[in-house]
Amino acid sequence: MSDSTGVVFPEVDGARSTSALGRAVVADALRAVDPVGSRAAEQETSWRHGYVAHFRRLLEAGLLSPDAARIIAADGLASLHDRMRVRLESGDEVGLAESFALPGDADPLGTEVVEGRGEPERELSLPWHGERLRGDALRRRLDAWEEDGVLEPSAAEAVREVQAHPEWLDLTDQRVVVLGAGSEMGPLRALLSWGGDVVGVDLPRPEVWSRLAELTSRSAGRLQLPAPVTSDPRPLEQRAGADLVHRLPQVADWLTGIEGPLVLGNYVYADGATNVRVAMAVDALTVELQRRRDDVALAFLATPTDVFAVPADAVARSSYAYDHAGARTLLRQPLRVLSGGRLLRRNYAPGADPGVNDSLVPQQGPNYALAKRLQRWRATTARAAGSVVSLKVAPPTRTRSVVKNRALAAAYAGAHRFGIEVFEPATSNVLMAALLVHDLRAGTPAHEHPWQDEAFGAVHGGLWRGPYDPRSALGLAVVLGLGGARG
Repeated sequence: MSDSTGVVFPEVDGARSTSALGRAVVADALRAVDPVGSRAAEQETSWRHGYVAHFRRLLEAGLLSPDAARIIAADGLASLHDRMRVRLESGDEVGLAESFALPGDADPLGTEVVEGRGEPERELSLPWHGERLRGDALRRRLDAWEEDGVLEPSAAEAVREVQAHPEWLDLTDQRVVVLGAGSEMGPLRALLSWGGDVVGVDLPRPEVWSRLAELTSRSAGRLQLPAPVTSDPRPLEQRAGADLVHRLPQVADWLTGIEGPLVLGNYVYADGATNVRVAMAVDALTVELQRRRDDVALAFLATPTDVFAVPADAVARSSYAYDHAGARTLLRQPLRVLSGGRLLRRNYAPGADPGVNDSLVPQQGPNYALAKRLQRWRATTARAAGSVVSLKVAPPTRTRSVVKNRALAAAYAGAHRFGIEVFEPATSNVLMAALLVHDLRAGTPAHEHPWQDEAFGAVHGGLWRGPYDPRSALGLAVVLGLGGARG
């Protein structure tokens, strides 16, 4: 499919500028709550390098009140939906919402099913460093992570609750839609191992569907997947899949017909500007499905490399770690002097409540930041409207998208020297799937402010509770990790 059709960036002065969109959306999101911040975003002359400060301001402005956070989320989403376009093969352009009413120019999608032949796992177990942790071993690992500040206590308690209720793992009464079925961070593998009935959506790539079909056949689960309704005689893996950016109305019609209730799980990712396009396709699909159906819950994984408000006990833990760094203190002061105070800064001002953890990684770019922030905005607005929402901060993880970036791979390799634990994908996806199960079965507590919803059950790898502002340690982590990343 062409990059010039489907969900596209708006044309501004004859060009489709990702920077122009990001700048305008952030300004629109801030305008009602923080007009000074809005103006600053509008006047940013180097968005690719300067975006970090404005994404932090989006979070800080929302801390004024719960209503402020919800207004920022709603206005940011409204700006994206007003600005992004769908470009048809004819060259005509329409709005995202309008595209669902157009007559289809492609074959409708039907459902193909792959049945597993295995026995369901009826006990929560977690792969970790070549082992499979269950029972007391899993409880000890959760205790250790909590003690080391790798996750929030609410996350450890939620997983313990799932462990105590293994019957919760049976999600055959729900249809979990995994958008980005082949994602390393998605829950598909875990859900299938527990015997779930999963609906998978991913690009029409034979290698993806061949792998997923083989995985499903070995599992105890059932995979429903889309394929065009044609007499195409080719094997399933060569016919399966749907491109959300280019076939949004067909995917919406197909998911509308899936017997529910639905849990719409957003695990999509793409490189560069395409990440915003696919993230907006998913958000438009979300809005349309919730318009058509009243049984759609939402699930997201938030990236840990973003800006979050964190509770006072995380600030206290971080401040204690900074003040009691032991021998490292001897090295810290010279490094701070030589760097003009840029290296090894405190994570928070002592006593901050809430604290602001700024773990944005500039190298990931403004498109990644916008794609992930709009998911948080959708979670906030959906909760306010009464929808069931599971949004969890996932840990730093050695996914393919990370390790192919040499600087990020090196930073992750050296992160342990600063109290940050980087997870393997196999551990992350089962752990986050268990937290999804908890949210669907036990629910999430009602919080006064949206930042508290985001902090509940977060698995941040230590970024929130460590002694140092993450970016002030990033450069050192890269240097220390270069050897490990090469290895």
